Amino acid sequence: MGRKSTKENKNIYQLSREAMNYSRDAAAEKMDCISADRIEKIENEKTLPHPEEVLAMADCYKTPSLCNYFCSHECPIGMEYVPEIKKKELSQITLEMLATLNKLTQGKDRLIEITVDGELSEDELPDFLKIKEELMKMSQAIDSLNLWLDQTIASGKIDRNLLPKEFRK
Repeated sequence: MGRKSTKENKNIYQLSREAMNYSRDAAAEKMDCISADRIEKIENEKTLPHPEEVLAMADCYKTPSLCNYFCSHECPIGMEYVPEIKKKELSQITLEMLATLNKLTQGKDRLIEITVDGELSEDELPDFLKIKEELMKMSQAIDSLNLWLDQTIASGKIDRNLLPKEFRK
């Protein structure tokens, strides 16, 4: 095993590798598709990783959140369209989903009124935007739930093979 890094301001890729107690050489050996030199360049921010490298690191380091990080922070398209998903506990995710569901239930009838004619008038716009905001919160809660499940599987707390085929990646 190599010497421990004393570098400050380590990026998420280095922190994830070090959390597994892998040297760059050990990580490169396990991933088979990224050299130790390439890992060093990514960790020292001399180059951005390619999507397939992020997938390999996420799997090797048992850190599925690396994929969301890459998409929301480093990919030009993802930075525009993919929100960052923060790791949360299942109880917090569930409460956020329930709170959002309650608001959406209240807004359901209004959404029907707004959209029944296929048009969005100026006076309907504020209500429509409030409902859209709640839908975005629900989408983020679902993404958080998926990330929680992926992390739970990666950590070995749930056997992926116990899930129905449509839930396996």
